[in-house]
Amino acid sequence: MTFEPGDIAACHARDWSGQAIRWGTVSLLAPKRLRLGPSHVAVLFRHEGEMVWGESTTLCGRPCRVHRTQVTGAQAHRPDERIADYVNDGGRVDLFRLTPINRLSEAESQLLTRILLKHFIEPGVGYDLGGALLSGTRMLQRSRMFPIADLHTLFCSELVAALVMRLNRMNHANPSRFHPARLLRELVKTGKYELIETFGEEP
Repeated sequence: MTFEPGDIAACHARDWSGQAIRWGTVSLLAPKRLRLGPSHVAVLFRHEGEMVWGESTTLCGRPCRVHRTQVTGAQAHRPDERIADYVNDGGRVDLFRLTPINRLSEAESQLLTRILLKHFIEPGVGYDLGGALLSGTRMLQRSRMFPIADLHTLFCSELVAALVMRLNRMNHANPSRFHPARLLRELVKTGKYELIETFGEEP
């Protein structure tokens, strides 16, 4: 599989926490492949001549390719290794790509890399567990009491949503409101992204 800058990996974990996220954000009105959404998302970007998987998580035991040690929060890895982590555990990874009219220019690809490295991965931005939990609450989503965005700590879909908004492939809003399923549903419904490849089987 050839990866491109801006690709989004939608990860469907088999463990109890992954299943709780997937079933807790289910929507029968969503596009067919996203009715039962992913438990985690990551974005692909180019770094030092190769494609790299960028994410914010506490659940990866591999050393970050930038920090050269295991970290929590924003980090970078080889895409094939992270896909194997999910598939070998009985999960699935769906790869979504920008539709042809929305593909990144070379300058935009470089901007994506610069933002990820300089603002999130290199500074060691931590994981936002509280934000991740709030993003999945249906009632609070509709409330004016929803917290303001704070990009000093990030959960997975908050990171990806902030990046996609910065690249103007999504209307600007509070990125903290987007759990993985809601983010992908929005991007697919608006014609910005499409599913192009699946690795593994339904967990």
